[in-house]
Amino acid sequence: MIEGQTSPLRAEQYLAPETLAQLASFELRAKMVAEGAMNGLHVSPRQGAAVEFASHRQYTTGDSVRHLDWKVFARNDKLYIKQFQQETNLNITILVDGSASMKFGTLESKKGWGGTRAQGQKNHWTKYDHATAVAAAISFLSLSQRDRVSLGIFSDGIRGGVRRSSTSDHWRSVVRCLATEPMSTTVNWGKVAEQTLSQNHGHTLFVIISDFLAPLDQIRAALARLRHRGNDVILFATLDRAEIEFDMDSDAPFEGLEGEATIEVDSRAVRDAYQKELQSHIHELDRMSRGFGFDFAIFNTHESVGPILSALLAKREAFARRRSAR
Repeated sequence: MIEGQTSPLRAEQYLAPETLAQLASFELRAKMVAEGAMNGLHVSPRQGAAVEFASHRQYTTGDSVRHLDWKVFARNDKLYIKQFQQETNLNITILVDGSASMKFGTLESKKGWGGTRAQGQKNHWTKYDHATAVAAAISFLSLSQRDRVSLGIFSDGIRGGVRRSSTSDHWRSVVRCLATEPMSTTVNWGKVAEQTLSQNHGHTLFVIISDFLAPLDQIRAALARLRHRGNDVILFATLDRAEIEFDMDSDAPFEGLEGEATIEVDSRAVRDAYQKELQSHIHELDRMSRGFGFDFAIFNTHESVGPILSALLAKREAFARRRSAR
């Protein structure tokens, strides 16, 4: 929701209707991140009375107090929730790149899709707008399953966010936080990983949405830290169609959004080399992600969020079913 608007927040106002329709039939299931871990398995889609005790987890703001274990509290003065088999929901942290490079966009803004202040006076749908649409879709879907969702907007560190909760009105807080403006800074991947881990305890599914146009060694080091703690990660690369296809047919000035100088470029002369370099970068991101056991997908900002996201969730759901059948 853009600042200044007074109409109530609704999912269908923030996302294209077809996006929600494409996502409606999928559960967001995490791969098992540690042997014996129940977190994210979503054993039963039914709500109601618990059927079998599974484990404890520490109480977080927004949790129901119905299953607080008062005996544990009496022993160590800490609040823990009894988890039952059909209540082992996910802890999901969505991380959205809010650095200056995410301000780029060539698609004219879509009526009824909501958006952020990143659109600016040019009224273009930016990479950041697309990233927020992905984040809003995932949070909407996850909260509908009663998963616990938190949000972080990052650049040279975590610059804003929403604490973890599973309450019914939490989605409104998430969307309000997303409707911000990217910062005029670059991403410090090491600091982002450090701050993220300090704010998240226990097994977590991290969803990172960024253009990932950064040195691969920095991204690899950050992912290694997340993997070392036994977490699961989904990486969504959000790129504008002009960045992917580089289909300009004339000389053009290229302005760096993160402090780089403006240079004149013959687009036709460098197109082949540029596309080769970009494909190499994307291929390495994909290979790196699979090496850690993570998922990776690319969004084109000129295309709908739904098909890519629903395809990846279907893949993860099938993976979870195969694991549970063993």
